[in-house]
Amino acid sequence: MSKTVAIVTPAYKAQSTLTTTVRSVLDQTHQDWQHWIVADDGFDYGAFIHEQGLNDPRQVFLTSGGIGRGASVTRNVALERLDTPYGAILDADDRLKPQKLELAVAALDEFGIVTSALDVMTDGFEHLRYVGDGPDRVLTPGEHKWVSLSMDAMVVWDRRRGDGRFDPDMSNMTDLEFLLQLYRTNPRSYHLGEPLHDYIKRDGSMSNSKDVAAGMIVSKREIHRRLLAGHYGVGEEDVAGLIGFLNVSIAAEAAYGAALAARPGLLFEDHIEPMLHQARQ
Repeated sequence: MSKTVAIVTPAYKAQSTLTTTVRSVLDQTHQDWQHWIVADDGFDYGAFIHEQGLNDPRQVFLTSGGIGRGASVTRNVALERLDTPYGAILDADDRLKPQKLELAVAALDEFGIVTSALDVMTDGFEHLRYVGDGPDRVLTPGEHKWVSLSMDAMVVWDRRRGDGRFDPDMSNMTDLEFLLQLYRTNPRSYHLGEPLHDYIKRDGSMSNSKDVAAGMIVSKREIHRRLLAGHYGVGEEDVAGLIGFLNVSIAAEAAYGAALAARPGLLFEDHIEPMLHQARQ
């Protein structure tokens, strides 16, 4: 049976980072993959990767059909065309650890969704902190965010057991919204506690800048509204867990600007983590 993983990478002005991302895919111990690289800037990334000596017949190059249409639209271009059993998301400045796909695919024998801990790094690949590290565990939708407290682009999923598209109308939190779509038909996920995904934290990135707090709050409130309206079809206990997390997260966003001014360089994850611990006591 095929165990091909289609890895979807949107690329916008990614010339300085994409080669590292592509190398991390080429170095996977699980070699049954396709790498779908979708340009959102009109650039010929196929020719570029060939020039770098990193071309591979398993790579697929597409275009979003415009310039700057956004990561959600760009990802969806690939998602509409996949015919593989498994899917994965990888941004054009992140990396997969060599065993990421191997361990995820093994877990997909039983579960429709697999997530992993993150190794959060600077754009120079200097370690900042881990997110979601610890033991491997089975999680319900209501438990997931209390373990993986930020970023949800680390997901690998069985497309036969769950399908979704990214919401182009949301400015932020689209990775979580996509994950919640997958939870509609998957009551449990499996979380790999080993940090298997390198997440690059850039200055001004979505989860580390006071300037994006307003957009984050709007998107989190929209997910909050959808949960209460039964949009994702998850149970009451899971809705309660997700709402509890979002309430803390919205409060953390509102307080982040002042906290960052008091402690320059403060990561949002370090800001929200003690708030989550206090909420659970």
